[in-house]
Amino acid sequence: MFIETRFCGPDGSGNGGYVAGLLAGHVAADTVTVTLRLPPPLATPLSVTQEDDRGHSVRLWHGELLIAEALAGAIVVPPVPPVPYEAALEAAEKFRTTENHPFPRCFACGPDREAGDGLRLEPGPVGDGIVASPWTPAEAVARETVWAALDCPGGWAFDPAGRPAVLGTMTAQVTDLPAPGERCVVMGLARSREGRKLHAATAAYGADGRLLGRAEQIWIEIEPDRFRT
Repeated sequence: MFIETRFCGPDGSGNGGYVAGLLAGHVAADTVTVTLRLPPPLATPLSVTQEDDRGHSVRLWHGELLIAEALAGAIVVPPVPPVPYEAALEAAEKFRTTENHPFPRCFACGPDREAGDGLRLEPGPVGDGIVASPWTPAEAVARETVWAALDCPGGWAFDPAGRPAVLGTMTAQVTDLPAPGERCVVMGLARSREGRKLHAATAAYGADGRLLGRAEQIWIEIEPDRFRT
């Protein structure tokens, strides 16, 4: 497995949702739980090992370092309901990133990415602990790209600008892919907090209201300068 540099989250590290989606592709299941153990390195050959005979469990390695684990999973909460695309556009105008985005070059939500390079999600508030972002893919996307779209809105539901957080565990199910130019909406919900652990849920919807994918997540708060270069 190889993570290209453009698919970063924090500088020098792979976007958690994108990496999780890539690894989930090695698991023989519709719903997959991925736990990130170390920051996934970029532009570096990584190895994937199968841990059971049915293909329900795999691990991602950088040499002898365990980067991530993936196994067949299950989602127990209903998907976060969508808001209209126009409401997501209004919410995006409240996305505060000019000076306080923790990872401005993130593939999914980084405002410093060029149009068509990153997803440029802008999850803004639409309710108490609920955010929404418009998303219009410029080209055909793969399943791991939907995983990436399902990533960051969960963290932004907790407003991580003052205290950044990184994805720890993500359980996701991708049911469909958006068409190029399709006006999609991605939702994020802050479910609960346990110390530094933040429990979130996300969902992505197509222009016709169909569910593209949904996820449950655990985010881990970190020191603001942990990934600073």
